[in-house]
Parts: sequence; structure tokens; C-alpha cells
Amino acid sequence: MKKNYLKLFMVGIAACCLFFACKTGGGEQPATTGGSAGIDAKTANGGQSTVQDDVSQKNIVQTAIGSPDHTTLVAAVKAAELVDALSNAGPFTVFAPTNAAFDKLPKGTVEGLLKPEKKADLQNILQYHVTVSAQKKESFTDGQVLGMVNGDNATIAVKDGNVTISGANIVASIPTSNGIIHVIDAVLLPPAPK
Repeated sequence: MKKNYLKLFMVGIAACCLFFACKTGGGEQPATTGGSAGIDAKTANGGQSTVQDDVSQKNIVQTAIGSPDHTTLVAAVKAAELVDALSNAGPFTVFAPTNAAFDKLPKGTVEGLLKPEKKADLQNILQYHVTVSAQKKESFTDGQVLGMVNGDNATIAVKDGNVTISGANIVASIPTSNGIIHVIDAVLLPPAPK
């Protein structure tokens, strides 16, 4: 049931993107406006990530881009073409591995996943780090199962005040405009297909 809901949600996002892409297609360029939204031809033809807003709270992607500890994650999100998806309204809970977490993977793993021909594998891994809801660390319960965007489940463990997800420790939590980021010390790998 959860897998169907997540697939339906992702199809809905794709349909909206397709609808708006068709509306601005056909060679017509929207006029530049001088309003506070800063909409120009580039922004009107781009996704949510192209919206310029220096006043509101940063979203998940903007927050990650501003973190020196998440440069590998940001590079992976860009390579997987998930920037616009994670810039949408959400709410999302993202479990964000640090650069040091990616460094724990076998040598060459990250570089291999960043290749264009590995985009589907990279998307699957990154989507295993996201759930559709905003979940604060203190709301997690021991044994709680989260349905992740890729369709798999991840399990929360709570022991002596420490919270882990599928074995990775949550070391910090950062609220954003479209959800919450939980910084983790390991990369989550989806279960092997059955």
C-alpha cells in the first residue's frame, strides 16, 4: 500500500512537471517581470530550484549546498537530477550522509555512481535517504519502519537517547522550509532486490 502511495505521489509530481513544461514550451519565452519573484526566461523554463528567494528560510537543497560537510551529497543529487524534486514543497525528511560517510564506502564507489550510465542506481540510493513527511528526531520510536521514496523500508532504532536509521547514527537535525534534514554518519544502502 505504501509503495503504491509513493509511486502515485512521484507520478503526480512528474505529471505536474510535464504539464508546466508543456505550458512554457513551444518557443514562446515568458516576459521578464520586475517583481520581487525575479522571474525571467531562465527561471520560467526551469524547475523549483531556479526560483530566486533570498528572504525565506532555505529549502533542503539550499541548506545542503551551504554545508561544507555535504559537498559529495550535493554532487550526487545534481548528478541524479533530483535537485528540483527536493526543492519542491514537500514535506520531506532527508537523511543526509556527510562527506566522511561517503568516504567510508569502498574506493571508487562514489566516482562510479556519478557516471551518467549509473544514474538509475544513484537515484535509487539517494531516494532511499528520503521519506515523504517531516519527522523530528524526538518523534522517532524504536522499531519504527519508514517507507522511503524508492519504495523500500528503513528501520529506526532508539537506544539511550541515540537514534539510528538502518544502522546510521543521526548526529544533527536541521529544519528547512520544506522539511527536515537529519545528518547521518553512514550512507544508507537499499536492500538487495529479492
